[in-house]
Amino acid sequence: MAACGRREAVPAAPEKILRISQRNEPATLDPQLATLPDEFFIIRALNEGLLTPNPDGGVPLPGAAERWEVSPDGLTYTFHLRANANWSNGDPIIAHHFAEMIHRVTAPDSLAPKAHLFAMVQEVKTPNPEILLIVLKQPTLDFPAIVASGPWIPTHEKPGVGNGPFILTEWKPNQHISVRKNPLYWDAVAVKLDGIQFLASDSGDSEERAFRADQVDVTMAVPFTKLAGYRTAQPPVLHTVPLHETRYLALNTTRPPLDDPRVRRALALVLDRAALVEKVTLSGQPAFNFVPAGLGGYAPATLITENADEARRLLAEAGFPGGRGFPKLELSAWPVSPAQLEALQQMWLRELGIGIAIAQREARTHLAALATGDYAIAFMTAIPDYDGASDLFTQLTGGHFANYPHWRNADYDRLVAAANWPAAEKILLGEMPLIPLYFNAQNFLVSPRVKNWRTDRLWTRFYQGVSVAR
Repeated sequence: MAACGRREAVPAAPEKILRISQRNEPATLDPQLATLPDEFFIIRALNEGLLTPNPDGGVPLPGAAERWEVSPDGLTYTFHLRANANWSNGDPIIAHHFAEMIHRVTAPDSLAPKAHLFAMVQEVKTPNPEILLIVLKQPTLDFPAIVASGPWIPTHEKPGVGNGPFILTEWKPNQHISVRKNPLYWDAVAVKLDGIQFLASDSGDSEERAFRADQVDVTMAVPFTKLAGYRTAQPPVLHTVPLHETRYLALNTTRPPLDDPRVRRALALVLDRAALVEKVTLSGQPAFNFVPAGLGGYAPATLITENADEARRLLAEAGFPGGRGFPKLELSAWPVSPAQLEALQQMWLRELGIGIAIAQREARTHLAALATGDYAIAFMTAIPDYDGASDLFTQLTGGHFANYPHWRNADYDRLVAAANWPAAEKILLGEMPLIPLYFNAQNFLVSPRVKNWRTDRLWTRFYQGVSVAR
């Protein structure tokens, strides 16, 4: 006789935890102190700014602010905060939180590495808890995009409290970082995941092996040596996103003979960018200008025309016919695929008769040398902080901390201040303080179980709407 009233236990549904490979251990999760895309991958899961980047590019989307207006003179922005936006501990999000963040970054003793993204702010007002007024020093067309950038994300005074779609639950350095869904997030209904695990991985090879072993759902990259195989055998799991990221060579314009524009142009015009991309990197697009087309709607008007004969003529005119007498220079880089450095080295030797040595250094050492000018030619990458052409153009103005060529041109600075991008880039490509090589692309693997994974051209990830089947 069957037992009455007894009910079989229903197994709990498996949690929807997304496992993402994390290449670099975050030095901080403070938005005002962070610098790496890897840090902002996690920061954007935990916190949200007034505005957020648009996955499709263009005008940013509302975030903690549900709408905003700008005055006719372009100087005053009024942000209206959401009435239903709260921190994960239940505290309401008010205008004061954003005002304090701005004051913190712009204070004289600020340590914020991206403080320049707040330099246009003249005054901040909070007429009531739900309205934030920001008065600018001068009209700034890219200001909404700047507000949507990572350094404009706020933090709560209490550690572990955020206003984003997830809450930090565990951080084991060099192992994993775990986050759980934030039920108090204003758009919690759009968050389909129960949590995310950011799993530390020390190389592209190790994360690719973890993906094949079903230990990771989304990788950071794919080793160059594995790209062709995935393109042929498993195209559905291979994702490629063209980036607004320029790989280029910084030329130390304070060091002879690189202080001569003719030498710099010769080094630039002799390179075969199509061959570099098609035969060496196997990814990306050749770059014949510095600022990517489409960044903030930018359309380049001047392009580099590769011409080996013209390069040899310029080098001879500068006093080095056939490369004779050209000093031994060094091409330095952080640890990247040596093949692309060697390809550049061979092009210069073959076409110009000059020998360039190669040196790879730890990333921090490489960047320190660029900042102090202790280098000759340096492999570098330019990643904009926001979806606007003004960012990259401004980086090459006189005295800017990211002006690694240590180049100064008053006419260029004037044109950048006037937002005359086409004329500014014409000067840039004429003087050639840097050599654009290619616009990078992110190649990564996504498990078929993951749906609606989105990432933009600025390395931003969008977690709302993402789901994973377990």
